[in-house]
Amino acid sequence: MALSKKILKYLEDKKYKFNIIDHKTTFTAWDTAQTEKIEPKMVAKALVMKVDNDYLLALISGNKNLDKQKLLKTINARRKKQGLKSVKKIDFAKEVWMKKNLLGKVGATPPFAELLKMEIFVDSLLLKNKKIYVGSGEYTESLLLSVAEYIKKEEVIRGSFNRKK
Repeated sequence: MALSKKILKYLEDKKYKFNIIDHKTTFTAWDTAQTEKIEPKMVAKALVMKVDNDYLLALISGNKNLDKQKLLKTINARRKKQGLKSVKKIDFAKEVWMKKNLLGKVGATPPFAELLKMEIFVDSLLLKNKKIYVGSGEYTESLLLSVAEYIKKEEVIRGSFNRKK
């Protein structure tokens, strides 16, 4: 499959420097790392989360799992600074909701705030890379981006919410 015109236009409009990486069909960050023969920590796992009645994206390294309680603390610390009330419930978004509301295929979510219309929380471990592979919306392509450029253009919220696999 070809990359969505909407995603390509977004990347060009934002003047991203990126490479499209074609690979065999993969459904997980770990599979993409194995296929591309790179370290799993270079592949970003995009996890769509439901917090109370809102949605957000958590980006973590492919070699880690998400610690939902740590993410909840990060979210609530941010909300407190903004003068908003804390969220209580956190869970993964339902696949049905993602298919209906998000660009791209489930499990290949492109992590771009304006396209998703949601905040993006990035785990600090992922920020230690110079470049990262992110979802393109397709199972057969990934995008290779500079971490510094991504952070600047997406205005991500940083935190530490990973745990060992």
